[in-house]
Amino acid sequence: MYSTKTKRVSESASHIARVMMPTDANIAGNVFGGTILKMIDEVSGLVAVRHCNSNVVTASIEHMDFLWPVHIGDLLSMDAKLTYVGRSSMEVMVSVTSEDLVSGDKHYAGDSVVTLVALDRDGHPTEVPRILLETDEERKLSAEGEQRRKLREQRNLNRSG
Repeated sequence: MYSTKTKRVSESASHIARVMMPTDANIAGNVFGGTILKMIDEVSGLVAVRHCNSNVVTASIEHMDFLWPVHIGDLLSMDAKLTYVGRSSMEVMVSVTSEDLVSGDKHYAGDSVVTLVALDRDGHPTEVPRILLETDEERKLSAEGEQRRKLREQRNLNRSG
């Protein structure tokens, strides 16, 4: 049985930004992919918790293409929003932007799709509110999320069987 409560996508959308420091990068000044992935995990978790108001865990990161190099001193920004909701799972899309604070140049650095699962106080999956899809874009992203969920399930079946 699915939850009957609904929430708008905008109610949980989140943004984080942080200046990249030397500890975030290698000796050439390039930010570690793991630093970027950690921030993606953080902001996607924030979106999921805001949506379901419970503890969440990351179940999968669908992909991450690093499309633009991020360097020490750059402002790394992430915009994240809910795109699909299952019974206890939520899919969050994260868009990553890098800004050179000296020149003001901004670059799209990549995006990622993260699936998280809501947990109750005992650590078991728990139902999450439905999402109210208000725009054509939200409906399109949700349909794409449903397809990704089906592909994940098929991959998991193939691994276990």
